[in-house]
Amino acid sequence: MRGTRLLVVGFLISMIFGVAARAQEAPRLERLLGISTHQKSLPPPTPPQGLEDHVTNGKLVLSLDDTIRLALGNNTDIRLDRAQIDFAQNNLHRAKTAFDPLVTSSFSDNRAKSPTITQIQGAPVLDTLSQTTTLGFAKTFQTGTNFQSSFSASKLSTNSSLSTLNPSIATDLQFTVTQPLLRNFGLFPNRAPILIAQRNLKQARASFQGQVNDIILRTVSNYWNVILAREALVVQQKSLEEAQKSYDHDKKALGLGALPPLDIYRSESQVASRRVSVIQAEYTLKQAEDQFRQIVGADLDPAIRVLDLELIDQPEPIGDLPTTDIATALARALANRPEFEAARQQLAGDELSIRLAHNSLKPDLELSGFYLGNGVAGNQFNTATPPQLIGATGLGDGLSQTLHFTYPAYGAVLSLSLPIKNHSAEASLADAVVSHRRDQYQERRTSQNITLEVTSAVRALEEAKLSMEASKVALDLAQKSLRADERKYELGAETVFFVLDSQIVLAQAELNLVQSQVNFQVAVAQVDHATGDLLDHHHVQILDPQK
Repeated sequence: MRGTRLLVVGFLISMIFGVAARAQEAPRLERLLGISTHQKSLPPPTPPQGLEDHVTNGKLVLSLDDTIRLALGNNTDIRLDRAQIDFAQNNLHRAKTAFDPLVTSSFSDNRAKSPTITQIQGAPVLDTLSQTTTLGFAKTFQTGTNFQSSFSASKLSTNSSLSTLNPSIATDLQFTVTQPLLRNFGLFPNRAPILIAQRNLKQARASFQGQVNDIILRTVSNYWNVILAREALVVQQKSLEEAQKSYDHDKKALGLGALPPLDIYRSESQVASRRVSVIQAEYTLKQAEDQFRQIVGADLDPAIRVLDLELIDQPEPIGDLPTTDIATALARALANRPEFEAARQQLAGDELSIRLAHNSLKPDLELSGFYLGNGVAGNQFNTATPPQLIGATGLGDGLSQTLHFTYPAYGAVLSLSLPIKNHSAEASLADAVVSHRRDQYQERRTSQNITLEVTSAVRALEEAKLSMEASKVALDLAQKSLRADERKYELGAETVFFVLDSQIVLAQAELNLVQSQVNFQVAVAQVDHATGDLLDHHHVQILDPQK
């Protein structure tokens, strides 16, 4: 018993060390098995393009059109969204697999020796050598017809004295045609996967166009957000300068005894408060610029990332302001929005899936026919003892018999598979119907969302136009009010409180004007996005690469 235990312990220890040794030898084993650790690596993602062309005097100088062009070329989200078209094209290519022709071939060589138990086997020890070569071709057509042809040649050698043809060469050529008569009969059930894949490809292209539309709108919004943050910083800096001037004036007046000591704190507190506003505006601008760099791919290049931005478009609109109404915008959205096209393609694919599911419920009735030609050749012996060679033919003779169908064989088979209950096909049909109903509601939700988006965009455009006009009036009045309060303060009719208050009102009026101008530019882009005209207005065309 003790010896048995020692044996078991030794076996376990050897197993542990053996596993450790095999783990250490794993890379060597992989190399021996042909698993190379130095496989050819795939190309890395494309680096950002075109940014260097817009660097001037150490700054990244961009117009809105330049920004859109760079975003389309460098934005990571566009690259990710574009993959859905590639996948859809690959699926369409895969759907044609059922109609791929197939060629097969094989060769076998077998030798066997076996003792005999009767005299009629022709030898005390039977020694046979068989060699077989086969060739085959198969193809399914879009009508469901399956065509198969096969050729085989077999050579048999034996030491049996009873064999009258030794060695013998047997050849045969067979053609078989099978046609479904109920399930999978006709063009539709066999082409349905291709048709569905084509619908999915069209849907992917429409979805990608909608995503590009979204990215362009986001690019436009980020562009104007940077300009808004930049102008807001300018306004805050100007307000700080005005507060500093008032404080310096009060400080001189205090030194001359013309200002009570406690009144200096009002202007001084305004300087401190507005300095905080400047700091906040500076960091708001930095955040807006970081988001802008990401959307154009400037954050991917360390040399470009550190450059200052100079966006040259001005927020104030030039020329006549665009006008539109909700009814016209909705009509354009129905005609242009790619989301509607994607929904239509999805519903069309669902209808094809329902028809295909009905096909799976049909009985499987097939008609098959074959035609076969045989041939045989070899050395022919008589039945004398010992056997005497009386004739010899070769492979060519056997092939001639086969190809001329000297010894034909033919037949037909009619087969029927009739499932009493087909739960799988019934469930697939139910799933297809539910998917179609769900996509109908999704199409309705898409229509509702786009209608709401169009309505909101048109009203935002109207609001932006009215806000610009009102902001201009408010700015003019704020400037006049500030000049009046400054004049009264100089004459001693008012305290510095009114001047500081007018400065705040003026700064807010300037911010409101810039905000309304930026809102107008963004609203124009939102209307174009809602109506599906954004790509055309910026001369963007999506091309499908030839694969």
